[in-house]
Amino acid sequence: MTDAKRRILLKGSLTVGAVGAAVGTGLLMPRALLAAWPESAFTAEQVDDALKELLGTATHETSANVKIKAPDIAENGAVVPVTVESQMEGIESISIIATGNQAPLVASFNLGEGALGYAATRIKMAKTATVVVLVKAGDKVMSASKEVKVTIGGCGG
Repeated sequence: MTDAKRRILLKGSLTVGAVGAAVGTGLLMPRALLAAWPESAFTAEQVDDALKELLGTATHETSANVKIKAPDIAENGAVVPVTVESQMEGIESISIIATGNQAPLVASFNLGEGALGYAATRIKMAKTATVVVLVKAGDKVMSASKEVKVTIGGCGG
């Protein structure tokens, strides 16, 4: 019985070591997770610059078809829950912007064909500001916004 346990331990150790070496040398990479992402959009310091990099345009119009759910007062700016819903047809992406942050673009979700127009996440807010959600469907960008008051915390502590 001892030999069987030792063999299992050795096989497991060798497997973990081989996988670790393959990952370390770059032979085994999770390509789906390392897909290209719009780094310049997420590092832009102006809202219009971030939108141009992400969506190709900074113009958007307010729509009743886009609904945002966020608290009126966020007791902790480090975790502000935001939910976006839309019944529009052909939604390609949902993006969230916190206008008071140094880098205002905080989240962007690319949706596949036939996906529901829904996204929920928690964002960081540096200070009291407007949260703007943008829904891109075809060549249209629709938006909704809500003022969120941050009492403590925020990105800076």
